[in-house]
Amino acid sequence: MKKVLMILGILFIFAANSQVVFAHPPSDIKISYDTATKILKASIIHGVSNVKKHYIVKVDISLNGEEIISQKISVQDNNDVQAVEVYIPDTKAGDRLAVEGYCSISGKLEKEITIK
Repeated sequence: MKKVLMILGILFIFAANSQVVFAHPPSDIKISYDTATKILKASIIHGVSNVKKHYIVKVDISLNGEEIISQKISVQDNNDVQAVEVYIPDTKAGDRLAVEGYCSISGKLEKEITIK
């Protein structure tokens, strides 16, 4: 009986933590910035099976290394990508814009572009 309870306990612990085993950071971030409209668009690639439990939870945007926007997200747009679109008026040629996406379970990824 002790062995059965021990095995059930191990299975329960494994099942409770299995989500962490399959957790992963975003795989890519595609960024564009339109200098005419001053709009930054980012597509954070993060393939998941359940957008309510495993998703992009936060996106930080930096201008020249200084965080200017932090957006919390409660559910990912779809099973493949989280889209972000923001107006950033105070940019000029040569500025660096960075987007950092955070997984709700584990990991993050940051990508950067330089404005032309």
